Amino acid sequence: MKPRSKSFLFPLLASALCAWGQVPEDSELYRTILDMDAAYFTAYNTCDLETQANLLSDDLEFYHDMGGLSTSKNEIIKSIEANICGKVTRNLVEGSVEVHEIAGFGAIEIGYHTFFNNQEPEAPSKPSRFITIWKRNDGAWKMHRIVSLH
Repeated sequence: MKPRSKSFLFPLLASALCAWGQVPEDSELYRTILDMDAAYFTAYNTCDLETQANLLSDDLEFYHDMGGLSTSKNEIIKSIEANICGKVTRNLVEGSVEVHEIAGFGAIEIGYHTFFNNQEPEAPSKPSRFITIWKRNDGAWKMHRIVSLH
């Protein structure tokens, strides 16, 4: 029998490590983070810029593998208004979300989502990975760091 290469083990190890710190799906934290995700992306899908701005941290960092780093909350909101409103809809891939608690700070949400471009209705929508670091401050949850990978 041929020995397996070490590269075969890395994806398995990474997958196992990610699952270790995940909070249970029936936990209050998991439900809270999914509720916050839904609140933000309902606002995103309906062009409710005020709600979006309220859910974004003032010192937001948004990392996009194609668009680079954005650190201006106001510029991000302006870009969403110009490029997303009425044009794009985001859907969370059901069952794809992991939530990991960060003690004394907040939580990390990892999952997959799809985007439908209604300007190009025939264009396929492939799931893409996202990571959101949620910060809890005085009981309020804000999107603090966002990573979007296609």
